[in-house]
Amino acid sequence: MARAALAAEPAIKVAAISGSLRKASRTRGLIRCAMELCNESIPGLQIEHVDIEPLPFLNTDLEIAGKYPPPVEAFRRKILEADSIFFASPEYNYSLSAPLKNAIDWASRPPNVWADKPAAIVSVSSDSGGKQSQYHLRQIGVFLDLHFINKPELFIVVQQPPKKFDSDGNVIDPQTKEQLKQVLLSLQAFTHRLRHDC
Repeated sequence: MARAALAAEPAIKVAAISGSLRKASRTRGLIRCAMELCNESIPGLQIEHVDIEPLPFLNTDLEIAGKYPPPVEAFRRKILEADSIFFASPEYNYSLSAPLKNAIDWASRPPNVWADKPAAIVSVSSDSGGKQSQYHLRQIGVFLDLHFINKPELFIVVQQPPKKFDSDGNVIDPQTKEQLKQVLLSLQAFTHRLRHDC
């Protein structure tokens, strides 16, 4: 009954952002896997990978007459038009990556286009699973009025067996795929709930 009701809702547009710029990164692989899962088994959830590589380093001198550089304007528009946000984050030096922080900062410039968006985070690292990067991102989200789902959490530890990614960064572990699916379902349900509360 609940699934039928969700299917009747308008489709949710999700902007997916990878904190790594490397083409074969595991975080990009998580986004590809999330897109496949939506196509196969999560009707009503549409994920688009929004590439942050073209963004220049944040510099307010680039803001001219209330306008931002074209790559920044395009990125901000994608975030504004999305119903919710899906972050795939690596962990660098106990925190999120510089490209991801740069993208967050550009989209927070007036007007803040992150405000009131539901969001989810998944992370991957060789040993901790990216816990520190997730918690730092959640702290940033408090100031930006991003509304993160709390459960389930997904911290992917690369060193722990079984093997979770192939050499191209693609997810190959069925359990990891199922855990990712549960995160997406939670984001979908949370987005619908916020829609009805507004």
